[in-house]
Amino acid sequence: MERGKKSKTLLKIFITTLYLSTFTFGGGYVIVSLMKKKFVDENHWIEQDEMLDLVAIAQSSPGPIAINGAIAVGYKLCGMAGTLVAIIGTIIPPFVIISIISYCYSAFRTNWVISEMLEGMQAGVAAVIASVTYDMGADIVKQKDDLGILFMIAAFVASYILEINVVFIVIVCGLVGVCRGQLEKRRGHGHKKTEDTSDGNPENHPDKGGME
Repeated sequence: MERGKKSKTLLKIFITTLYLSTFTFGGGYVIVSLMKKKFVDENHWIEQDEMLDLVAIAQSSPGPIAINGAIAVGYKLCGMAGTLVAIIGTIIPPFVIISIISYCYSAFRTNWVISEMLEGMQAGVAAVIASVTYDMGADIVKQKDDLGILFMIAAFVASYILEINVVFIVIVCGLVGVCRGQLEKRRGHGHKKTEDTSDGNPENHPDKGGME
């Protein structure tokens, strides 16, 4: 039974990644919107917060965002088998499409219909990227995380105005996140130790102190 369930999950991973890779036009960031819709909203494979982490990992890792994201989700769901299926589902569409285009390159290059179609799609691509950026940024604002909001603004300035490489921005934000997590962890341990010490002090337990 468990084996049959895993097979169905693998098939669903393959179909989903095949769909994402087939209908993603306009660059790597466009797929983030479709990934969120499929992985988070429809299939509920990952949570919204995990989607943010997935995008950060996919962007900072070598290779296309689509493949890196598919690998992460595939591995989480079905281990190495899920990873392999996700990779195959992701690379088949571009492989087939590029093969056809390269074979008919001269016809595509001089075809005004295709040229106008691709130019018109740029507006749709921009809207899709803006939509997913708004959704993911809104979640950070709703959490009222002042440091997160500050770094979101700083990352935008560094990327758009200062034109710093996105990889460096992601790495710096990741390091800051690690340091922040360690500080919060230490504060949590310190607070717990204080409570334990307070509970173990006879002065805080009058009945016990009186019996002694």
